[in-house]
Amino acid sequence: DAFQEVDAIGITRPCVKHNFMVKDVRDLALIMRKAFHVATTGRPGPVVVDIPKDITAHKTSYTFPQDPTLRSYKPVREGDPMAIRKAADLLVQAKRPMVYAGGGVVLGNAAPELTELVRWLGAPCTNTLMGLGGFPATDPLFVGMLGMHGTYEANMSMHECDVLLAVGARFDDRVTGDLDKFCPNARIIHIDIDPASIQKNVPVEIAIISEAGLAMRDLLAALKATGARLDKAALDAWWRKINEWRARQCLQYDRANTEVIKPQFVLETLYRLTQGDAFITSDVGQHQMWAAQFYKFDKPRRWINSGGLGTMGFGLPAAIGVQLAHPDATVACVTGEASIQMCIQELSTCKQYDLPLKIVNLNNRYMGMVRQWQEFFYQSRYSHSYLEALPDFVKLAESYGHAGLRIDKPHDVEAALKEALGQRDRLVFLDFITDQTENVYPMIAAGAGHHEMHLATDRELA
Repeated sequence: DAFQEVDAIGITRPCVKHNFMVKDVRDLALIMRKAFHVATTGRPGPVVVDIPKDITAHKTSYTFPQDPTLRSYKPVREGDPMAIRKAADLLVQAKRPMVYAGGGVVLGNAAPELTELVRWLGAPCTNTLMGLGGFPATDPLFVGMLGMHGTYEANMSMHECDVLLAVGARFDDRVTGDLDKFCPNARIIHIDIDPASIQKNVPVEIAIISEAGLAMRDLLAALKATGARLDKAALDAWWRKINEWRARQCLQYDRANTEVIKPQFVLETLYRLTQGDAFITSDVGQHQMWAAQFYKFDKPRRWINSGGLGTMGFGLPAAIGVQLAHPDATVACVTGEASIQMCIQELSTCKQYDLPLKIVNLNNRYMGMVRQWQEFFYQSRYSHSYLEALPDFVKLAESYGHAGLRIDKPHDVEAALKEALGQRDRLVFLDFITDQTENVYPMIAAGAGHHEMHLATDRELA
C-alpha cells in the first residue's frame, strides 16, 4: 500500500490480453520478452507489465531471452486442411457469394491475400469500420462498409447472400443488427485467429482457426486445385442485383446548398485533394462515420480510429503517433468540437515536436451522434447534447503556436484545405462550421435487420 498504489493487475484484467507482475528484478527481462510475444502473436492485444517501485530500484545483469515459452499459450497459425477444403467446396457452389472482412485482415497484414482471393472469386467484398483499407475501396468489387451506417448495397448483399466468407471479423452488434435477421439465407465460413470469436455471436458452418493471410492463401490454392469456378451466369445475375442496390445512391446529400457546409462535402474534398494518400485518424461520432463513408481507403493502416471502444479524444493523440512514425506523410485528424476538447492540451505536444498535423474539425455545435439518436428515438428531446460554450478554436490553436482557419461557407472549403495541406511544416487547425441538422445515413435502427435501413430520402426513422 505505497503512495499512489492501486491493484493494476486487477483493474486491467478485463481489458487486456494478459498481464504480469514483476516480483524479482532478475525476471524482468524474461517477462518483458514474454509480454511482447503474447502481445504480437495470435490475436494481437495489449499486455500490462506491472513493475513495483522497489523492483525499479534494484539492479541485475541483463541477458536477452531468445525464445520465450508460456505453457498455456500456444496460438495456432495455420488452418486445418480439411476445413479449408470444405470451405473451397462450399464457395464454388455459391450463387450469391459475399466476402465480409474485418480488422483482423489489417492486423494480420493480410490485405494482399484478401485482394487476390476476392478478385479470383469475382465476389462482392465489404469491410467493417476497422477493416477499411483491407480491400481497395476504389475496386469495383468493393461495395462499401457494412453495418449500422454501412452502404445500402453492402447490407443488402449481406442479407441476400447464400455463402458468406467472414475473415478477421467478430460479428459485433454494429455489424449484424438483429441477430435473428442476420444473413438468413447464408451458409457461413469464418476465418479467425481467435478461437473465442468462433461461434460467439453467430453459428457458422465451417470454422478455420488461422492467421488470416495463411488461411486465405491456402483457401485460394484449394480453390484453384479443384479446377472449378463459380457459376458465371449466377454471378452475373448477382452483380446485376447489387448494381440495382448501388443505383439507390445511399450516400447522397444536398450538394446544391451554397449557404451551409455539409460535412460530407468536407470529407469528399479532403479525399480528392490528398488523392486518398493521407493517414486519417478520427474521434467518435458523426464525423467518424462520415470519414469512413466518404474517404476511400485503398491501403491498410491508413484509417486509425478506436472502433468499438468509442473513445472521444482518441483522434489527436493517434495522429501524433502516426505523424511521428511517418514524418513526411500527410496526417489528418478528423474530429468534432466535443471530441477535440478531450485532449486539446496535446496541441502543446504537437508544438514541442513540430508535428505538421491537419486537424479537420467538423463543428456543428452539438455532440452530433447523441443529437441524432435523441432526434430519432427520443422525439427530439435534446438534452446535454448542445454545446453552447465553445472556445474560439482559431485563437486557441494560435495560442499554442499553430495556424488556425475558420470556414463557414461551402465555396471556401477547397481553398482552406489547399492552404492547410500546402503548409507542410506546421499544424493547421481547420474549424469548419457545418450544418447542425445533418444526420448520418444510411442507418439501421436497434432491433432491425440489414434489409431494414433508412436512407437520407426517408422522411423519418420509424
